[in-house]
Amino acid sequence: MNYRQIQSVIEGLLFAAGDEGLDAKQIADVIDLQPHEISGLLKQMAEEFQRLERGVQIVEIAGAFQLTTLPQHAPYFEKLAQSPTRSSLSQAALETLAIVAYKQPITRVEIEQIRGVKADRALQTLTAKNLILEVGRAEAIGRPILYGTTKPFLDYFGLAGLHELPEASLLQNPDDLEEETRMLFEKLEGQQLTIDDVPDNG
Repeated sequence: MNYRQIQSVIEGLLFAAGDEGLDAKQIADVIDLQPHEISGLLKQMAEEFQRLERGVQIVEIAGAFQLTTLPQHAPYFEKLAQSPTRSSLSQAALETLAIVAYKQPITRVEIEQIRGVKADRALQTLTAKNLILEVGRAEAIGRPILYGTTKPFLDYFGLAGLHELPEASLLQNPDDLEEETRMLFEKLEGQQLTIDDVPDNG
């Protein structure tokens, strides 16, 4: 491989490693080079990323190299994380949000029974975006957390309360959950659009 190809592979490896990062020896073992050669390449790549004003950087933390975003871009990432737009939510998060909206208060285990898959990550995402929150504890072994929707959830979809949620046959057939979730959010976003289109005469 030439330099550019090696550089491309290293960048991909660092991306795949995520927060754990990789040390020079780990990368060297994969690419069949010496650790000192990898260290030199990483230094060159870091300088090149900075010179080209790339959106990511290579940093060394505790001997491991990581591909990270730039600190000065933090406000944009915070804005993205706080945005509850449908496009920023995965299908798993959308399905979980729909289940919580219609079945609340509900536990993680109950959500997983409906979806048929783990819901930990989706719940973390929805909580971080302030679309759901802990509303209590179930009277069951282990006192599992009960989840419900938040006021920002209602505000985003222009709902005065949960009683304004569209009628849905949602959750009756888990095999149709993805399609029914899609239809539900199209209805909700349609309601929001209608409300947003009303002129403000105040």
